[in-house]
Amino acid sequence: MDMDIEKLKKRAEEQFSAHKEEIEQIGEFVFEHPEPGMEEYESAAYLENVLERNGFEVEGNYVLPTAFRAARGTGKPVIAFLPEYDALPGYGENNDEMAHACGHNWISATTLGAAIVLSNILKEDEATILVIGTPAEETTGGKCDLVKAKAFEGIDAVFQMHLGPQNLLAPKTQAMDSIEFEFFGKASHAAAAPEQGISALEAMLLVFSGLNARRAYLRKSASIMGIITNGGQACNIVPEYAACRFYVRDKTREEVKELVQMMIDIARGAEWMTGAKMKYSFFENSYDDLNNDEHLAGLMEANLRKLGIERFDEQKELGGSSDIGNVSKAARTMYFEMDTGANPPVYAHEKEFLEWVHGDKAETTIRNAVLGMVWSALDVIKEAKDQQEEDRD
Repeated sequence: MDMDIEKLKKRAEEQFSAHKEEIEQIGEFVFEHPEPGMEEYESAAYLENVLERNGFEVEGNYVLPTAFRAARGTGKPVIAFLPEYDALPGYGENNDEMAHACGHNWISATTLGAAIVLSNILKEDEATILVIGTPAEETTGGKCDLVKAKAFEGIDAVFQMHLGPQNLLAPKTQAMDSIEFEFFGKASHAAAAPEQGISALEAMLLVFSGLNARRAYLRKSASIMGIITNGGQACNIVPEYAACRFYVRDKTREEVKELVQMMIDIARGAEWMTGAKMKYSFFENSYDDLNNDEHLAGLMEANLRKLGIERFDEQKELGGSSDIGNVSKAARTMYFEMDTGANPPVYAHEKEFLEWVHGDKAETTIRNAVLGMVWSALDVIKEAKDQQEEDRD
């Protein structure tokens, strides 16, 4: 099948202009309706309605209550775009409001925008365009549940972009496990009969002491941060229950497994030293490290350069974790971090970041993100069609 790729890319620009207001409104609506992870009911419903209005067949409550799957087209290859729409707590004048300080509203606008533009310039049988709504990136990691449910099987390319302080073609995120330790002791009067008690708190504190004794000898890439979630109820009672939680990160899944086993061994040592009983569990999904597809990254770079983006920073460890890493293990993935254009730079989760994820300051980045993803998806489709022709010959 002969596809005039340059003509299609020109039509993509025209389609973006035709849908510019609608695409920007997506970002504004989600920005004005911030919701916590797994509770993004209003945002999910809005995004589903936008997609239905644009000819997509939408399945709500897809694996998770606020996830969805929207499809348009019947052909191969299958291209997927992944919106996010959960917000963060701790903003506003009194630090008690939700806000999109990670720019997930922008991600919703650009991914839906790319899907709408791409589907409008292709014939029904030339490709299948999917939009898979992915909730709770900031908390439990909705993409992990979707991966487990095989939602990404049969997908040929996945696209998503994120705003940040630089243009990164191959950002690296860390693998992460979320582990909780609970200790069970015996209550007694802390002054009158301390010998009758077993302090769960002392056992739990030994986990932190043991970790601190090991920190100097860990890999530089390792990160283990924890909090106390329960340290007892009253000073005159020997605590019979205590609990703590840790995020354990490193470059790869195997390295995280080693660190988790180290933490379990430390907790067992605390159990033996104090007589308290220990139980551990994983309280959130495990995040895998991100593996961007090199070929997709090359296509994206070429297309973004055509859009006037000339400066790309080197591959960089972002120091955090994201459930997009799990997706990258299930399907070819292109995750790009786009510079907000702020000078001096602003960073995700800062209050200043909010200015750059919507409104006039987001107009240019929205256009570049939509067209960058659409043009790269067109290249993928053209390559697939060429391969199909070769196979037939």
